[in-house]
Amino acid sequence: MTTLSRPDTTAESRVGVRRRATMRDVAALAGVGIKTVSRVVNGESGVSPAMVERVNDAARALNYRPDLNAGNLRRSERRSQSLGLVLSSVDNPFAAAIHRAIEDVAGERGVAVLAGSTDEEPDRERALVAALAARRVDGLIISAITPDQGYLRWEHESGTPVVMVDRRATGLDVDSVVADNAAGAERATRHLVEHGHRRIAYLGDLARIDTARERHRGFVQALADAGIPAASVPAADDVHSEEAAEAAVHALLTGPEPPTALFTSQNLITIGAIRALRALGLQHRVALVGFDDFQLADLLEPRVTVIAQDPARIGALAAHRVFERLAHRDLPPETVVVPTRLVARGSGDDPARLTPTRGRRRRGAVSTRTAGAPRRPLRRPPRGERGLHGLRRLARSAAG
Repeated sequence: MTTLSRPDTTAESRVGVRRRATMRDVAALAGVGIKTVSRVVNGESGVSPAMVERVNDAARALNYRPDLNAGNLRRSERRSQSLGLVLSSVDNPFAAAIHRAIEDVAGERGVAVLAGSTDEEPDRERALVAALAARRVDGLIISAITPDQGYLRWEHESGTPVVMVDRRATGLDVDSVVADNAAGAERATRHLVEHGHRRIAYLGDLARIDTARERHRGFVQALADAGIPAASVPAADDVHSEEAAEAAVHALLTGPEPPTALFTSQNLITIGAIRALRALGLQHRVALVGFDDFQLADLLEPRVTVIAQDPARIGALAAHRVFERLAHRDLPPETVVVPTRLVARGSGDDPARLTPTRGRRRRGAVSTRTAGAPRRPLRRPPRGERGLHGLRRLARSAAG
């Protein structure tokens, strides 16, 4: 490994913003010409392996990244008119709402948004940030999965605004815009306790995610306030998909001591839990409160009680903060906490209220049997009974 001496940056430190390393800096540190550096950076032939190693060592020492927009930037006062956005998954409804809000704010200023998904993989997050930084985006908005975002320090000190969205910054003193996750989870759990539930199962997202840890903290706090030992309630952690949630809920509800209520700490987990409840016919016997609202939650039977976030506001605040920092780089970093709210629709009630009353026909219901009563097998109707009237007779026979 070649030993290199970093160029003097005393003058840069005095102004508070570290200048980005250029190809000329790499050439000076490596002791080669700019053309040699260009060949190495662009993967061209004609450079010895030893020289390639020397140039790469210099580039790493300076944290040099090729400027993919160099020509355009020279013509636009060093602004690319773009923001980089790194989210967990752009197809998640919550992340998609954040994405859209950021696009709306940026679009008003003629700024494009380049977005990518980490799939909750730290290496993928770093790769996306590197790719966006190489395109000299004017600011970065990140929902981080890395346990420490110190790797962003160079970008931050080089003058690129960095704002964390949905998850707080760790290892880096930058702005964050987050929901009040702990308070929301505490409110959800308290709602279930107030309706008589004490055996409340917790279904949590990946434990390495900041929001998952905060929601679990709120859940445990609400149990403690109610005098319920956290060790006495069932829990399933590291549940990250609808399929995993459905399997976890099925296992909990078919076990020897099933819970009377569920707190699902993420929208996809809630959907998987609903699938399991309906498959087991327990949607009217087991209470449910989910964190995050979702489409059609108010149209299901029973309607789903949720802790609603405001992803549009979270995204808009994050975007506004980036533009504020571009205009005023000396602003102190701050964490903005957006409140959550309980939307009580019925699924978090006590079992007596969840269970439909026998004899009261619910629209669209095939059966209104008493909870716990054995199901009568549906018979295939004779040809003459098929059609709408036949289905009605079949429903009456199954219910009666």
